[in-house]
Amino acid sequence: MTDEKKSSEQEAEQSAKNEARLLKKKAVVDQRIAAATQERGVTILLTGNGKGKSSSAFGTMARALGHGQRCAVIQFIKGRKATGEQLFFGSHPLVDFHVMGHGFTWETRNPELEQEAAEQAWSLAKDVLSDPSVHFVLLDEITYMYKYGYLNEADLIAALAARPIHQNVMMTGRTAPRVLLDSVDTHSKIANERHAFANGVKAQVGIEW
Repeated sequence: MTDEKKSSEQEAEQSAKNEARLLKKKAVVDQRIAAATQERGVTILLTGNGKGKSSSAFGTMARALGHGQRCAVIQFIKGRKATGEQLFFGSHPLVDFHVMGHGFTWETRNPELEQEAAEQAWSLAKDVLSDPSVHFVLLDEITYMYKYGYLNEADLIAALAARPIHQNVMMTGRTAPRVLLDSVDTHSKIANERHAFANGVKAQVGIEW
């Protein structure tokens, strides 16, 4: 057998193995798709110390808007500046955008104002979580409200369970109470491998806010 013929046969054999592997993988995927028969909204929780939790959530909201779905945003932490997300989505006709009016910030701590602001934000959140016209809800940085004891996680679990069946909800924050972690449909944890700020790169508009 010539080297050329031997090489050709080896390539054909490898090609047949690759095709068999792909067909087996496709069968597994097809089986999972066939088993996914529920049609309902999902709850998604993004946690972890890495950058990108809110960015991912707003990206998902942009996807929902692309399909003409009505969306609502409740931001539970007030920053020093208006974010790019607020400036962009705040005037969108399909987005109800609410930023926590006062109280909780990264720089100051006033427990009384923070408690009041958390309760006001949660009141808004309960309204949108019971509104069947809202398809996508983003509760941004909500998990900090449970870390500092301003809200009761049982109220959130109950509201999520009672929401309209088609409604999708995304929640963000570095950590979350175990009861929430155990109850959501999807939980993704974003790890922090490296961050420019740690190497002296100044936070910048369009990236950090």
